[in-house]
Amino acid sequence: MIRTTRVPIRVPRALGAALCAALALLAAACGKDGSPPTKGPAADKLPHYRVDRNFTLPASGTWTRAKKRGYFVVGAKEDQPYLGEKDPATGTYSGFDIEIAKMMSASLGLPPSTIHFRTIASANRETALQNGQIDYYVGTYTINANRKKLVGFAGPYFMAGQSLLVRKDENDIHGPGDLEGRRVCSAAGSTPYQRIQADYPKAVLVGYDTYSVCVDNLLTYQVDAVTTDDAILIGYAAKAPGELKLAGDPFSKEPYGIGVPRSDNALRFALNDALEARQRNGDWKKAYEATLGLSGVPAPHPPAIDRYPAS
Repeated sequence: MIRTTRVPIRVPRALGAALCAALALLAAACGKDGSPPTKGPAADKLPHYRVDRNFTLPASGTWTRAKKRGYFVVGAKEDQPYLGEKDPATGTYSGFDIEIAKMMSASLGLPPSTIHFRTIASANRETALQNGQIDYYVGTYTINANRKKLVGFAGPYFMAGQSLLVRKDENDIHGPGDLEGRRVCSAAGSTPYQRIQADYPKAVLVGYDTYSVCVDNLLTYQVDAVTTDDAILIGYAAKAPGELKLAGDPFSKEPYGIGVPRSDNALRFALNDALEARQRNGDWKKAYEATLGLSGVPAPHPPAIDRYPAS
């Protein structure tokens, strides 16, 4: 059974007020569905990345253009807490993906403070890279064979997996096998949505355009769980650790990579080298602990770099 519209549920006035207070952690105002949370990682706790002033990469057309203009244009997400999030008041981007983008800029010779971030929707990532609208993309971008036909990937820099977010008072959902008859929310048409639809058809699937609306509904008891990559859910849990938690272990593998123009192998190889160096010197772990680590989930071991050959 699949439903893609909200089913109103009456909530007693006293309970509604309490829920609005909790929801305020995830929205700018109670009753404003889908409003992204504005609080991000503490700026004074974020790492600083040494810039390699001697770096040069003339074989990369992307790098050469960025060097000439003085900054990289980086595609990102703006609505994923502690991963890629934009403060609507200041326009500042923050999160683990944003930190990855910053350390890559530093390794490639340009100060992270010069980056021009551009919000690119998931459906437009390949086009943005192919058309030169962005130099590289860092935004929960899963590496897979079909996408490799269209763009290049450095990394992976993080291994995510589909998981479940539930309320802290939920004790009966420990994994996807417990979803029969339960209302489960995900982004309509997304890979996590399709996986629940195909593999767990007895769940009552609810679809919306954004995960923030799903989380709104979770906090107001309109759905029983939200499902997407655990990295995204960890960010939401970090926003409201007293209200939300992850349930069970991930049940898929989603390697996050840095998207680059498919023909620019020189840039891809250089980013792979930069990722490995930042993992070795501790910058990767520091970035995680200052962002996703605020959820209480300890830093995992970084995944091995997939150094696939030029094509």
